[in-house]
Amino acid sequence: LFVHAPGRRLLVASGDGNGFVVEEDDVLAQTRSGKQVLNVGDGRAAVCVPVEGDHVAVVSQNRKLLVFPLAELPQMTRGKGVRLQKYNAARGKQGVLELDGGLSDVKTFEMAMGLSWPAAGARTRTEADMSPWLGKRAGVGKAPPHGFPRDNRFG
Repeated sequence: LFVHAPGRRLLVASGDGNGFVVEEDDVLAQTRSGKQVLNVGDGRAAVCVPVEGDHVAVVSQNRKLLVFPLAELPQMTRGKGVRLQKYNAARGKQGVLELDGGLSDVKTFEMAMGLSWPAAGARTRTEADMSPWLGKRAGVGKAPPHGFPRDNRFG
């Protein structure tokens, strides 16, 4: 849950790897039942994080990290969004077998400051050079840096 901050933007994404940026003012609802912003189909809503930077880091359940510019994401009021990261799926007569899982976590950050995550103990690890993981939106990504949490979360 977030305390409403007028003018703030949020990045919302589904477990299938689709997402977009939305103004927080467009997410507010006047009814008790709320307001649907993200269309997930048969999937699930995975993350909703405040936008705080110029790049997006996406990590999948199969430990693949992808970094791309925030400018590649559209700003929408509602919908399915665009593909953030690609995941392998095997399709056959008996249905779809997810080989790579799906979206695990998303974080926005300033590229000049580097990507940070909590390390063992009370320390914070910061990776300043993100060029090995920098790519286009909807790419597969690469294995995260040494010391990245095993639960595939940015913390």
